[in-house]
Amino acid sequence: MKRKLTGLTAAAVASVLLFTGCSQGSSSNSDQNAEGKTITLWLAGGDTPDTLRDYLKKEFNKKTGATLKIEEQGWGDIVTKLTTALPDENNTPDVTEIGNTQSPTFTNVGAFLDLSDMYDELGGDNLIQSFVEAGSVDGKEYALPYYFGSRYMFYRKDVWDAAGVQVPKTLDEFNTTVATITEKNPKGITNFSGFYLGGQDWRDGISWIFANGGDIAKLEDGKWKATLDSPESLKGLEQLQQLYLTASNAPNDAKDANQYQFLNDSDQVKDEAGNVTGDLSLAAATIMAPGWAHWSIGDLVEGEDGEPTREWNNKVFGTFVLPGNDGKPAPVFAGGSNIAISAKSKEPELAKELMRIIFSEEYQTMLGENGLGPANQKFTSSLGDDQFAKALIESASNSKLTPAAPGWAAVESKNIMEEFFAQIRDSDDLAQLAKDTNAKLDPLLNQK
Repeated sequence: MKRKLTGLTAAAVASVLLFTGCSQGSSSNSDQNAEGKTITLWLAGGDTPDTLRDYLKKEFNKKTGATLKIEEQGWGDIVTKLTTALPDENNTPDVTEIGNTQSPTFTNVGAFLDLSDMYDELGGDNLIQSFVEAGSVDGKEYALPYYFGSRYMFYRKDVWDAAGVQVPKTLDEFNTTVATITEKNPKGITNFSGFYLGGQDWRDGISWIFANGGDIAKLEDGKWKATLDSPESLKGLEQLQQLYLTASNAPNDAKDANQYQFLNDSDQVKDEAGNVTGDLSLAAATIMAPGWAHWSIGDLVEGEDGEPTREWNNKVFGTFVLPGNDGKPAPVFAGGSNIAISAKSKEPELAKELMRIIFSEEYQTMLGENGLGPANQKFTSSLGDDQFAKALIESASNSKLTPAAPGWAAVESKNIMEEFFAQIRDSDDLAQLAKDTNAKLDPLLNQK
């Protein structure tokens, strides 16, 4: 899931979070004398359904006698609110969900409780490791995975068939295939894309850099250093440039927002007042998106409430995992969340009991049954066995995240990656573009 930070830098977070150490708060016995006590869980957005929230409340009360209060925070302001609340022991949430790429901003300034002594108990190495790494500092775990939603391909079978192409087995084959579809344009659509990839869509496009062994940045001698100009990264950038030039007619300023609309057939677009603002026609044969996009792809039909909804049609739409250069799943950027205990919690033992419930087999299974990739990979079978579950699990098997650098929040707030990717298509010197972007990244990556 797209987790976009607000205009807040890591330095700003650090200036507010004046932690002198990981305060343990007052001790409490989680199984005795907890009646009358309350802890607070912050959940970001509406991804966790009510059935799961109710389960947490009931199970927590049953196990501890205490009350669990759940408060929902918007993704748009979660970082700002945490920056204000976490240092304040009287107002901090005891446990909080946070975007996976947002985790380093807080772990690096001591905002979360060290969970290293619970790591094995909560799942250990069975937890999705790219998320664990994003929540770790100096070999200690502070924020653990909550759920994942990795990216894979959605495509129009009818358009691919009309172009006479097959699902590719390698990354080079994919690039060639979608370029062929664009050239043939079997339905004769204006501004048609064999693969719709927005110019600023770095969260999808970064897979081509990862697939060639490149990285945004690496940790060297205790400091993060941008590596977009490495030979491996440049090979990925060259592949991306060709993809933009031969397969995608998406605008240079387009981001990773609602690409699914270009895969669907034409229907009217209305604003909140009900006024028709335009038509979105089939404009792409292939898109890349997190697994939950499949709910927005399909034939337009009337729902049970009388409102139009989308119904997946297996004859028209299909899915596959982006292949890497070696034919195995390409490393893709995984969406999703981490979860952590506030270092300022007054009830750390009760907070730990909540974490035990969240990482229990029962709750992890419930996450999967509700379409959210469970943090513990032992329970991914709970996602089911349809094509969406299979693609989600397979694509997540080689997922990567952004650098676990303390200043990554500053990078995102300044839209550096968006600006970089928007210049790839028309660049005459990719190596220089990469070096120029490295120069912007380096001063920010290590900010605390």
